[in-house]
Amino acid sequence: MLDYSYPLFRPPAEANNLILQVTLGCSHNSCSFCSMYKSKKYKVRELENIYSDIDRLSFNYPNAIKLFLADGDALSLNTSYLLKILNYIRKAFPKIRRVSTYASAQNILSKTPTELKILQENYLNLFYYGIETGDDILLKKINKGVTVQKIIDSLSMVYDANIKVSSTVILGLGGIAFSKQHIKNTANIINNTKINYLSTLQLGLEDDVKENFYKNFDTFTPLNDIEILNEQKDLLRQLNPQNKVIFRSNHASNALQLSGTLPKDKKKLITQIEEALKYGDDALIPKVLRGF
Repeated sequence: MLDYSYPLFRPPAEANNLILQVTLGCSHNSCSFCSMYKSKKYKVRELENIYSDIDRLSFNYPNAIKLFLADGDALSLNTSYLLKILNYIRKAFPKIRRVSTYASAQNILSKTPTELKILQENYLNLFYYGIETGDDILLKKINKGVTVQKIIDSLSMVYDANIKVSSTVILGLGGIAFSKQHIKNTANIINNTKINYLSTLQLGLEDDVKENFYKNFDTFTPLNDIEILNEQKDLLRQLNPQNKVIFRSNHASNALQLSGTLPKDKKKLITQIEEALKYGDDALIPKVLRGF
């Protein structure tokens, strides 16, 4: 229906919701593991074109309650620009109750606490946030462009603004050499912030980014599925979140799908992993059925 600029990505949880492109590409676009927007140049779409898309969406889906702002990071937009879009959305969709977007530490920290609160009051109330790792060395190696402290500071700002956070961690990101510190320091971030949702993915590198990813490591030995499950188990063992966290390991990349609530289901989730480890590859989703 809309003339989207492809490729177009959205989180799995937004599969049945409206998607509105307000930016094209990603303003950072340097993470070495990510190939999502390598074929697109970052660009802010004109307001008139955005309004036109909203009109078309509202004509066909007048009762929509959830909408996702694409592409990579709509939060890179100037706050006043974002507010114009959000106000138009609220008028076009009287029943709207949630607007979401990808968000990075860089873009969050570019806002003031007051700006974030105003955005939340205008229904921008869920951020999809890639933590990826809590280790400063790995953050530098993957060209994430932030430090652990900036991740913690940005997540604290979002919590104070009453915006929900759905965060992701990439299992296997450090390979064999960095596995222990990757998991230990990632657990430390989650234990020292207040996120609402946590998902784990398995590292998957497209052919066009492999060389760029590997060049920042002296050597990189990937983890196999069993080693990934042991990382998952170690992460869960070390997680002691300050608040209730909805946990999911159901991305298409995962060899074993898990779901629960932390800390309540911590033991159950660990037991499920241990049971799978007993049976080895036979208990896992076949690689041919997985993707990234």
